[in-house]
Amino acid sequence: MLDLIYLGLILTIFNDKYISMETHILSLDRYTLIQLRDIVEQRQRLELSPEVASRIEAGAEFVQRRARQDEYIYGVNTGFGSLCETRVKPEQVEALQYNHIVSHACGVGEPVSERCSRLVLLIKLLTFRSGHTGVSLQTVQRLIDYWNHGVIPAIPKKGTVGASGDLAPLAHMSLPLLGLGQVYMDGKVVPARAAMDRYDWTPLHLKAKEGLALTNGVQYINAIASECLLDMGEMLAAADLIAALSIQAFSGSQTFYHARYHETSHHMERRRVAARLRSLLQGSNHHQLSTCNQSKQDPYSFRCIPQVHGAVLQVYDNALRIIEDEINGVSDNPLFFPEEDLILFGGNLHGESTAMQMDFLCVAASELSNISERRTYQLLSGQRGLPSFLIREPGINSGMMVPQYTSAALVNQSKALCFPASADTIPTCQLQEDHVSMGGTSGYKLQEILDNTRIVLSIELMTAAQAAELNQELTLSGVTEDLLKQFRTVVAHLGDDRVMSDDIDASTRFVSDHLRLWFETHGAV
Repeated sequence: MLDLIYLGLILTIFNDKYISMETHILSLDRYTLIQLRDIVEQRQRLELSPEVASRIEAGAEFVQRRARQDEYIYGVNTGFGSLCETRVKPEQVEALQYNHIVSHACGVGEPVSERCSRLVLLIKLLTFRSGHTGVSLQTVQRLIDYWNHGVIPAIPKKGTVGASGDLAPLAHMSLPLLGLGQVYMDGKVVPARAAMDRYDWTPLHLKAKEGLALTNGVQYINAIASECLLDMGEMLAAADLIAALSIQAFSGSQTFYHARYHETSHHMERRRVAARLRSLLQGSNHHQLSTCNQSKQDPYSFRCIPQVHGAVLQVYDNALRIIEDEINGVSDNPLFFPEEDLILFGGNLHGESTAMQMDFLCVAASELSNISERRTYQLLSGQRGLPSFLIREPGINSGMMVPQYTSAALVNQSKALCFPASADTIPTCQLQEDHVSMGGTSGYKLQEILDNTRIVLSIELMTAAQAAELNQELTLSGVTEDLLKQFRTVVAHLGDDRVMSDDIDASTRFVSDHLRLWFETHGAV
């Protein structure tokens, strides 16, 4: 699964914007994160399959029919939350749905990225496919019109507790349907009214249940988790590649990634990491150098790469499966089953699964940076024939001494962010919603940790590249030799002290952008 992360993008430049010539038909099929990523990044147009459109229509008609009966149907003819037994008159149904969205639009902070907002909208459309939410085809089609015209709701970052749905973020996602709120358009955040005027759209009049269908569910935290998993998948491959360069620069042994050694382990992820190291290190003489440890006892940050990177990969793979289950499910309440004349009430609006997985990913990503920083430290320590701080004239030059301090600071922050937000709950809505997931906080922490991890890996790459060039006996493997050549086009060898933050920034951009293209050429090994 990880290797699929590096599929190339097929983009056509038109009117100075990336616009896909491809149309994607939203079906009832199971979607992977790779498919979501491609739809988002290729800006594919969206259409509903006839089967999906039929299901949505049937669900909406069922809701409207049952709404006319004398029964309590939560969110259709009642108030919300602890107001669930307060009946609403038939003539107030439209006002109920309108008021629900505007009153719940309580998000704060800067808007999330357009990429993240697109994922939120796309995952919300996946929830609507089944017809179980009761949303109308008109409302779904308007959301698709927004997508196809490059009009994407702008969602403030903070304000969800990750249960009762992501109420505040999804309310902001829904405001443009009413002619309110803000949207991304032409690369800028503008009032939704500007988009409506451009495309001659009028505000929608929401029918029974539609406001609740729009705001209920955890599509916002699922989008954050999806975006983080896509980024982390690339980071995992980059970590193995950078570690391979460090192994060679440090004159590491070859026994710790030997296939026969890992046949004794029942952890398949360890075997996968070891196999990637064997591929990445093929052709190198690092294990034959006079500077090698004669007993082949390298520090754990080298010798235990398969065990640590493998453990991170285990958490990643498990989270990938669970989040893909989430995005393909129906996250709403109540749910409608027209074929059985059935309405069921429950808790599919609770984000505990997503919150827990993001908390686990926080620990995993933090550990990936933790072991990376330790390899950086070892490379600077004046061992294995390398000069102290990897500079030819130490003393007058500090060399690469202080970038490791930056790594240490970021690793420390990441460790502090590893406390699981999902272990906490603060009751809301007069104790009707007395246990919530706090998945929003889990997601914000994970985003910060991944940003830190990317920089820590970038500093290791800077350090490993410098050390490899100073290891005079070393012959690099073909793969890492090419990596080093590419890296040197953006970060020069350090001969004398210079402003190191510039190098760190350039190295981080290389890991973020260059490596993705590099993997397209070399494969994800």
